[in-house]
Amino acid sequence: QVQLVESGGGLVETGGSLRLSCAASGRVFSVNTMYWYRQAPGKQRELVASITSGGTANCAEPVKGRFTISRDNAKNTAYLQMNSLKSEETAVYYCNALIADIQFRVNRNYWGQGTQVTVSS
Repeated sequence: QVQLVESGGGLVETGGSLRLSCAASGRVFSVNTMYWYRQAPGKQRELVASITSGGTANCAEPVKGRFTISRDNAKNTAYLQMNSLKSEETAVYYCNALIADIQFRVNRNYWGQGTQVTVSS
């Protein structure tokens, strides 16, 4: 089995920073593109950032210049550094990744359980 586990969420004041981590574990053969999404209460889930296995990173327009996505392929882990956080960015942040497992070696879509980020105003 393959699992994605996020960590690093919490409570932070407006203007503060948090670093989220997303680790793939289990019978992993390869981890391809990794994504961070967020879902605020009453809103649709939205894409925040993505990074390919080769390190090509993209961030959504609302977070450009404040958020940085990175990854450590040796650890099968992606990170989301979030700076200058705003209260409206309070949401559950989810990790998503295309992962090939050892048995089938075919990319499948996996989601983490989510981690809560609360930005107090």
